[in-house]
Amino acid sequence: MALRVRADFASPASVAARDHRWVASPEPGVERVMLDRLGEEVAVATSIVRYAAGSRFAAHRHDRGEEFLVLDGVFADEHADYPAGTYVRNPPGTAHTPRSDVGCTIFVKLRQFAPNDLEPKVIDIGKLDDRVADGTTKAHLLHRHALEEVWILDGGSGAVHGFAPAPVLRELLVLFGEVVVNGRPMTRLDWLRLPADQAMNLNFTTKARVFVKTRAIEV
Repeated sequence: MALRVRADFASPASVAARDHRWVASPEPGVERVMLDRLGEEVAVATSIVRYAAGSRFAAHRHDRGEEFLVLDGVFADEHADYPAGTYVRNPPGTAHTPRSDVGCTIFVKLRQFAPNDLEPKVIDIGKLDDRVADGTTKAHLLHRHALEEVWILDGGSGAVHGFAPAPVLRELLVLFGEVVVNGRPMTRLDWLRLPADQAMNLNFTTKARVFVKTRAIEV
């Protein structure tokens, strides 16, 4: 039977950073926090993955795509080095051999692309303008394809931002600062996933930056 971690996509799911449980991967020096997962090593999965300095992962192909955001350190493969703040989309059919010479932590989503979403992307979110006054927000669209959207949302203290109900899963990862989402206080590296047709309402209690993603229900 396939491994199932928070795999009921019709129900809300959340993991606070203080509750991260690191699990060894098949490769030495690579650990992960399974946020949600349906499958074994080949899985529909959302994870936070930590590479020790000098560690690497075996070469592999992403038949249904890979999306990741480097949270700290420098992630690398044979194509490039990706420092903290880099957002990457590797479309279906791409392959690489990941490593980190200095160590890194990434937020990664696997096997969640539409088959015809074939646009590769590398975006330095550190270059996005995060200057926001108290009470205001600024949204940066990183990607849009069919029902999928990926945003970086910056908010000043006291800002309010809402996402109306829609027929998509919606999830959020706090990158820094503090925000209250649907009444739930969240801080750095706290993660939340909401089912389809549920609103997402954010109240920024400090200046904060969050990663927000919607995607179709099919997994």
